[in-house]
Amino acid sequence: MNYNPKISIITVCFNSQNTLRQTIESVNSQDYNNIEYIIIDGESTDNTLKIIQECDEMIDYFVSEKDNGIYDAMNKGIKAATGNIIGILNSDDFYNSTKVISDVVSAFVEHQCDSVYGDLVYVKEKNTKKIVRYWQSGEFTIKKLKQGWMLPHPTFFVRKFMYDKFGLYDEKLKNAADYEMILRLLYKHNISVSYLPKTLVRMRQGGQSNLSISNRLKANKEDSTAWTKNQLNKPILIRFKKPLLKIKQFFKRPTNEQN
Repeated sequence: MNYNPKISIITVCFNSQNTLRQTIESVNSQDYNNIEYIIIDGESTDNTLKIIQECDEMIDYFVSEKDNGIYDAMNKGIKAATGNIIGILNSDDFYNSTKVISDVVSAFVEHQCDSVYGDLVYVKEKNTKKIVRYWQSGEFTIKKLKQGWMLPHPTFFVRKFMYDKFGLYDEKLKNAADYEMILRLLYKHNISVSYLPKTLVRMRQGGQSNLSISNRLKANKEDSTAWTKNQLNKPILIRFKKPLLKIKQFFKRPTNEQN
């Protein structure tokens, strides 16, 4: 792999005036020098577009138009991307440090792998220094995946060729297409992956699949569907194992070495 590969970062947004600027600035502040930044907006009606215009010099590609949901917008971003590696950063998330992308690229180069992921912390909406949950991913194994393991999607970086070869996000899954993608790439197609044991992303509390009990139940049902779609033997009680594994995230906190 090229020692200075282009990384395309995709941010999908809709009415994100309260958080988008911090997301953009966290990308712009990275110390890596070969980043393509893409923003896909779903025709926001608040001040989101004004913020994007004010940050125009930091953005390489931008479109604002109606979409069929968050995964449709992500797919638009992937199609527009010209980088060798693709990462997706939500509009209410931001990178934990200025070295995230350079660390990710180093992992790709060192391990000559198809994908890289790391750790994530959930933070308070207003006080982003306050950690609520710590998602320490750990090394990937098929056994752990069958027991309900999942990596934090905003920390997942994938070579664009993998999307070209194995397909984009399944837009029929409104709440769990990211989980289906993990199953498809890491399990069904066994692409190579490297774990970076560092906190890469800070995510504000919330998110589409967690906005309500109804959305969480739908996502939980779609998690089960994701196994069927990939013609994989669905583990017993996988719908219950996956959410149960999240409980310990509320009690752990990262050490300095893990940041």
